[in-house]
Amino acid sequence: MTENKIFIIGLPRTGTTSVCHSFLQLGYSCAHTAYTKKCFKDAQVIADTPIFNDYQYLDKAYPDSRFIYLERETSLWLPSIRQLLTRMFKNLTRENGGFNPHIKRCYLNTFSNLNLENLECDDFLRQIYKQHRDEARHYFSARESDFLKIDISESESFNSLCDFLKCSAPNTIHDFERMNIGGKVTAWNNIKHPLKIASTANGKIDRVLY
Repeated sequence: MTENKIFIIGLPRTGTTSVCHSFLQLGYSCAHTAYTKKCFKDAQVIADTPIFNDYQYLDKAYPDSRFIYLERETSLWLPSIRQLLTRMFKNLTRENGGFNPHIKRCYLNTFSNLNLENLECDDFLRQIYKQHRDEARHYFSARESDFLKIDISESESFNSLCDFLKCSAPNTIHDFERMNIGGKVTAWNNIKHPLKIASTANGKIDRVLY
């Protein structure tokens, strides 16, 4: 595993789909979630599951890769992540069936002690966000050249990404397109682009990714 990658390590509901869409526009092959070895091989940029949980392992597996942390104002993130986790809860926690094992492992590890009571608790979710953010900041604290943190709602965030990548954006692109607004989660499925990399093999996953 020597190919340099760009891993987007922000938590769900921080703008991962919007950022992935921008990477496609900038000419990068990109996967939003990755559940096969082929996906990891083919995509230069990968976001969401399992990246937000496994980024420290991936840092060692793919030397000289770069990492982008997505921040979001917690007052906006809390209702959004609560809605997502509430929808996912049954399929995350059922013993037989439900989501694939990579989704279950990553969500139940990052959102440890997840239950219906905690889902209603702002302090629980806020602590998850803070712990994940602080761990990433600490892990990359001495590596400014390969770590970027942005909040895509901020006006200079797109320029910061381009500076980090040392690339020039097309004249038609000046900002991140807002996607999955209002609790939607399927915007990535509707994107058609030759550089979009499939997360699965026609719905099938690899039980062992790395």
